[in-house]
Amino acid sequence: MGDYSKALEFHEKSLKIREKALPPNHSSLATSYNNIGGVYDDMGDYSKALEFYEKSHKIKEKALPPNHPSLAISYNNIGLVYNNMGDYSKALEFYEKSHKIYEKTLPPNHPSLATS
Repeated sequence: MGDYSKALEFHEKSLKIREKALPPNHSSLATSYNNIGGVYDDMGDYSKALEFYEKSHKIKEKALPPNHPSLAISYNNIGLVYNNMGDYSKALEFYEKSHKIYEKTLPPNHPSLATS
């Protein structure tokens, strides 16, 4: 609906609940950080989007195996922000990391691999 302030309000409420109830490297915290990053990305606040996408990614790196598809999504999200910022070489770096994981983990005809 484009009501970014309302979206942030509810994502931040969710994050506060999760921070109180869960250990600091729980995957649900990564989800909250990712969701907040997505709102900032949609708002065009790319530095805040990167901040939250990177927080999400750090948790995923600790909690997941190195070729987990969630890491590929995380790399892709970070690449998307750099792309939106016009930093295409940095975007490509993250898109390639995402693609490598997809190549290792997905069948050759998977739509996510094609999109990547």
